[in-house]
Amino acid sequence: MGAWQWGWQRQPEFKLPEGYEPQTFISVIIPARNEAQNIGKCIEAILAQKYPKHLLEIIVVDDHSEDDTAGVVNAISAPQVKCINLKEFVGEAMIIAYKKAALTAGISKSQGTLIVTTDADCIAQENWLQNIAAIYEREHPVMVVAPVIFSCDNSLLQRFQLIDFMSMQGITVAAHNLKLGNMCNGANLAFSKAAFLKVNGYEGVNNMASGDDYLLMLKLNNSMAGRIAYLKSDQAIVSTPPQPDWGSFLQQRIRWSSKSGRYNDARLTLILILVYLFNLSFLVLAILGISDPVYLQWLLMMLFIKILVEYLFLVPVARFFGKKNELVYFILLQPVHIIYIVIAGFLGSIGGYKWKGRRVR
Repeated sequence: MGAWQWGWQRQPEFKLPEGYEPQTFISVIIPARNEAQNIGKCIEAILAQKYPKHLLEIIVVDDHSEDDTAGVVNAISAPQVKCINLKEFVGEAMIIAYKKAALTAGISKSQGTLIVTTDADCIAQENWLQNIAAIYEREHPVMVVAPVIFSCDNSLLQRFQLIDFMSMQGITVAAHNLKLGNMCNGANLAFSKAAFLKVNGYEGVNNMASGDDYLLMLKLNNSMAGRIAYLKSDQAIVSTPPQPDWGSFLQQRIRWSSKSGRYNDARLTLILILVYLFNLSFLVLAILGISDPVYLQWLLMMLFIKILVEYLFLVPVARFFGKKNELVYFILLQPVHIIYIVIAGFLGSIGGYKWKGRRVR
């Protein structure tokens, strides 16, 4: 955690050049399944971007929705917006990775030099695309990783998700800066269309339901190492709602952890193993402490260290995201964090999960 704190501080914040005029045509691809309640606000936020309209298109891919997702999109009278139906691309074929199929369909119909992906329930700030285009034009990366944060109400569950996710976002930045492995989130991700086609898109990784973001990153990094950029800009933050209940939250985290077996970076794999074993040790010590109080002393000492180093790491990260006040719940939620890491990590490695009304194994 100390190293990650150093890595976060070392990563410079990106500033939009004064008088910047974008030159890059951007295609925003949004896979959507049963998102009639959210997709309208998502598109409105993108259309409100301070980005030249002639350099922008928004492609929504309706993934077998059972609601009026397509109708909401088609009702938007903007020439930049189009909705395509995934059924027209895959028919009745057996699909495991629906999101990857939807993204592939959208990209196949795109005109942009730069592909930007987000989710149907995400809201972007008005300078989001300007910042993505600016770093792309300055550094010429094959992929741009950008920040995501959870919106949050006053419930303990949402605050827990916010703190946990904010920590992952901070580690994403630090790991990138220290070259300790690459991480990303498809809710705010950009990549060159030419690079995507060069590595044959998701071919070779479409046998796995999740990982449209990270597994593509692996392919691009293996083919064109050192050309992944991180956009550390508070103007480029995309917000997305957390899960509404504990069951949905656990299913989401199992889905995320299910791709951990595909990490081919020994450094990142080692870190993940150490994190898991460290959290597991708390449960082991608690059980042993029933018969011998000395184990409870070890548990309390380790818990103190965990709280201290994680809090010191999170303070600057929370300040960047404008969420510093939420850290008052940090200590209270530590036991929940430990238990969820152990359960989600275990179930993600051996079992299936349910997502978007689909059962995945």
